[in-house]
Amino acid sequence: MKIYQKRILNARFYCGFSVIGLAIPLPAPALANACREPSAIQQNIANSTIQLASWVDAPQTLIPKLVQDLGPWLAAYLNPPPTPNLHVRAKQARVPIMMYHDILPQKQVFFDVTPQELATHLELMRSHQLTPISLAQLVTHLRTGIPLPKKPILLTFDDGYSGHYQYVYPLLKKYGYPATFSIYTSNIGKNTGRPHVSWEQLRQMAADPLVTIAAHSVTHPADLRDLSEAELRFEIAESKRILETQLGISIDYFTYPAGKYDSRVTRFVGQAGYKAALTMDDSADRFAGESESLLAIARIGQSRLKHAIAGAWGGSQLPAWGVKFDFTTDISVQTTTIDSSRFILITGGKPITIHAKSRYQVPQILVGSPAIAAVDGGFFSLKSLDSNVMIGPVLSHSGKFVPGNNSENRKLNGRPLVLINSQAVKFVAFNSQQHNTLAGLNAALPNVTDSFVAAAWLVKDSQPQPASTFGSLFDYDAARHRAFWGINQLGQPTIGVSTKLIDSVSLGIALAQAGLRDAVMLDSGASTSLAYKGESLVGYTPRPVPHVVALIPPQTMTQSDCVMASR
Repeated sequence: MKIYQKRILNARFYCGFSVIGLAIPLPAPALANACREPSAIQQNIANSTIQLASWVDAPQTLIPKLVQDLGPWLAAYLNPPPTPNLHVRAKQARVPIMMYHDILPQKQVFFDVTPQELATHLELMRSHQLTPISLAQLVTHLRTGIPLPKKPILLTFDDGYSGHYQYVYPLLKKYGYPATFSIYTSNIGKNTGRPHVSWEQLRQMAADPLVTIAAHSVTHPADLRDLSEAELRFEIAESKRILETQLGISIDYFTYPAGKYDSRVTRFVGQAGYKAALTMDDSADRFAGESESLLAIARIGQSRLKHAIAGAWGGSQLPAWGVKFDFTTDISVQTTTIDSSRFILITGGKPITIHAKSRYQVPQILVGSPAIAAVDGGFFSLKSLDSNVMIGPVLSHSGKFVPGNNSENRKLNGRPLVLINSQAVKFVAFNSQQHNTLAGLNAALPNVTDSFVAAAWLVKDSQPQPASTFGSLFDYDAARHRAFWGINQLGQPTIGVSTKLIDSVSLGIALAQAGLRDAVMLDSGASTSLAYKGESLVGYTPRPVPHVVALIPPQTMTQSDCVMASR
């Protein structure tokens, strides 16, 4: 068994492993230069393969580990939606495709770029830690939903100008960035007032793994939609044939001249054997995941680079095979903006709940506890200012179980019951006949340490929940401050709040994009609270609460993970 690198026709690379001569290609979408740079994905494959090499010594542990680590990637890769549809996960990511035209020392029109400006653009990408990807990586992502790096970007250059060889290509090699060059064949080697690359220069570029060559028609007609079928077939199929013959590679992608296409044009593109096609729209900037299909992938003009950099996001982690949890990672705070809504997320550690003796601000409840972060928890009675009576049964980490009121419990049926033990979290539909005793909670999750009834599912099995699932929940469709907690795709607990007003359905969509595998809504509105290391992270004074979901750092956990709720 060995890790290998394989060149596929047009210099696109795939990472994979070979078992007894059977090659299983694994796409490497998180790598800037395919398989050549270290990444979490490549390391994961390498570690798993090294372990598999000694499977004869411990097959009962190593084979399941390999399957668990690589299984989601293989499953996603081998189960794309019907062509040319985009995968639903790809629609959640924000991948900018930057469109450039001529690069020359003196600008002639507004969309020309000088070599110095292009170098500044590349340096800006590097300083903001973006990862330029290849078109093959993007298409794999759009087909399968396999995530890209945290901040991906794709560079494209249209029309085959000589400046692409003279200025762009050396800069790509300097930075190690891949790019796609769209070539229309009739002007290769000609000077039409603007010189174009020669066949020899194009062959040199095409031989480099950094470079992808896409067909851009034969003559660059003003509008493919106006052509007859014979003319359309010539522009689309003949350009592919010419490029493949001259360059000795497979041409898998097409770029529409001036971005103009319709259903007839895309049909000819698909019939010619292209895997995907690039377009453009001067009136709208769209990320790749907002594209109509693989045969109409949207791009953004180079003048909007700063906007594109600010929004770039490669998508959430793949759903894990089986249910797994990780309570061993350090706790970290992240502020993120998704679809113009801002969220504060705290991830890591071990989740617990604390049921205080009265109502306090969340930082006060954490005093005396090893937990360093918390969000307000379940619903509670408002009959008195110092009441700690919860709506529904509650079991806190201190070990005290308090049953819920029978009349109130019946109204909670079907809402998510949160169950936590030292190794797992479980969200089940609350049943007032089964879950109002400690024995009933243990039947749902053995060795349960914490439990309470949440407001509603926001994300369930990686899918945001539609309006129909919220039933009669008060104000679920109103824009309010919201509190939530759940488990991400890596099995880590995540607590958080929205900093802008948002409705429950939109919140679920955003949290699915943020990578939550399961998430439930907590007491929100005036109670929305979040604290970290003794400080409130919300910009207002929330209503005091008696209950929180908290996170304990892994280094402070003991065998029993004892926590007191003395307040």
